[in-house]
Amino acid sequence: MNAKALFVATTLVLFTVVGWGAETESTLTSVSTWRAGAAKVAITPNEPMCMAGYASRTRPADGKLTELWAKALVLEDEEGYRGVVLTLDLVGIDRTLSQSICDALKGRYGLQRDQIVICTSHTHSGPVVGLNLAPLHHQLLADPQRRAIDDWVASFQDQMIELVRNAIGNLEPSDVTWGSGTATFAVNRRENPEAAVPERRTQGQLQGPSDHDVPVLAVRDASGRLTAILFGYACHATTLSGYQWSGDYPGYAQMNLEDEHPGCVALFFAGCGADQKPLPRRTVELAEHYGRRLADAVDSVLLTTQMQAVQGPLRTSYSEIDLPFDELPTRDEIELNSKSDNRYEVARAEMLLKQIDGGDPLLPTYPYPVSAWTIGDGPLLTTLGGEVVVDYALRLKSELTGVQTWVAGYANDVMAYVPSRRVLGEGGYEGGGAMVYYGLPTSWAPCIEKDIVQEVHRQVESLSIDDTNDLTRSR
Repeated sequence: MNAKALFVATTLVLFTVVGWGAETESTLTSVSTWRAGAAKVAITPNEPMCMAGYASRTRPADGKLTELWAKALVLEDEEGYRGVVLTLDLVGIDRTLSQSICDALKGRYGLQRDQIVICTSHTHSGPVVGLNLAPLHHQLLADPQRRAIDDWVASFQDQMIELVRNAIGNLEPSDVTWGSGTATFAVNRRENPEAAVPERRTQGQLQGPSDHDVPVLAVRDASGRLTAILFGYACHATTLSGYQWSGDYPGYAQMNLEDEHPGCVALFFAGCGADQKPLPRRTVELAEHYGRRLADAVDSVLLTTQMQAVQGPLRTSYSEIDLPFDELPTRDEIELNSKSDNRYEVARAEMLLKQIDGGDPLLPTYPYPVSAWTIGDGPLLTTLGGEVVVDYALRLKSELTGVQTWVAGYANDVMAYVPSRRVLGEGGYEGGGAMVYYGLPTSWAPCIEKDIVQEVHRQVESLSIDDTNDLTRSR
């Protein structure tokens, strides 16, 4: 039996022996093998700033529905090895900013790149973030607006360093458990016209794949008090589209959980929801409603299922694979695009021409981030960059450990939509049309799904070999 098969088989035995979803109260381990600490900080801009996510907006934010938060969870295993999960109420983060944060955390706390995961909620009611979605936002803004963004990003980076310091300072002996629940408000937006959704939902006729799993990691201190909850869901945070800062439904879900469990830090990561929407949408009431439903799904796991105690070491890996583009445009084609009637085509073309004229030719690949963590004998947490469609989560769960496999998108670098081979072939916005808004030169090559899934399997096998043979971890 190879290492990957052994990893899967061990997990299946766990399900068989323990029994999944028994409706009893959560039980804690008698001896804590973990230390954990969590912290949070408000990152809502204090000055008027342009908002990210929609091309239709024409002015800066003019109010606040909720705070925007950055949160950190530090897990430390029995050997003193640490992993940090950062969750951000932001539309995304670009590679340059992500690298800068990780470099600072390495210099300050000795954390290697594979020990850090940066997850964004993809709220469309947060600020423009650096060069993320540059042709949609940054490239078209006046200088004063760009300076406001740059100033906010500089302050935000400082906040992230202090945030992790506070989370490390809060480390204490903890019990860590995991489980999985269900929420059903996400709808496949490629297969269901928005106007048709209420009737189709009523009749049970919604079309297309979705991922309704709600993974939950719970952290409790020695007294049994809940101190942190990490949870996820695969759905765009696009309920709202106005001019007020808001965490959208993920923000409301976190608020509900923290209200229900005083002293707890609730952290959200977005799953593979690039082709999933909360429908119907467009009202604050609906954002609150979906947030409450997601929080209820988490609470259902916490209160009515036998969550599984996590034992064993934390193992982490990270790499950037050379993900190929399709055929690159010629300079003549880019110059033609610079004369387009579409201002976003023009903005991208100007960016690409500036890059070429600066001596940096267009590259045939992109350094795509893939990360995998095994949290003891508990969840396998895989994080993928970009706006990842649901096919990836469904496939990886089927090939690995089912609901014990957690797949986060929008992580570490949100550089583009990431279609599956199916969606790439079908085309449309997720299949390639959205590339212009991210400033990438063309669509992905047909091997995209194979390359990403192959890298996930490679990392999982490496981690399982490490666990099986008790090898020394790469630091």
